[in-house]
Amino acid sequence: MLDDLPTWALAALAVTWIALTLSVLAGTWRVFGKAGRPGWASLVPIYNGLVLLKIAGRPSWWLLLLLIPLVGAIALVVVCVDLARSFGKSAEFGLLVAFLPWIGLPMLGFGAASYEGAQTR
Repeated sequence: MLDDLPTWALAALAVTWIALTLSVLAGTWRVFGKAGRPGWASLVPIYNGLVLLKIAGRPSWWLLLLLIPLVGAIALVVVCVDLARSFGKSAEFGLLVAFLPWIGLPMLGFGAASYEGAQTR
């Protein structure tokens, strides 16, 4: 399928993918920093999930839920909503973070929102 695309289209796809990835990484780095966690932790697989869960106020064992197909997708939406709420944002903003992270995470990280701590349930 990709073999049929012209070179310029493949280059455009690659540049777009890189830009979206950098947007998510930069936003996550800033979110971690705002929450008093080291920004570099956003770059370390598995550990970044544990830190994200801590910031969102979810227990560490939820990392296992995130690794299960389908269950993990639902758990990730819940974690994103909790993450948004821990920064004083709405559940709808959490859905933005979950479904469009290249937009939601930079808005959360570089915006005016400040970390209020994990919300108690």
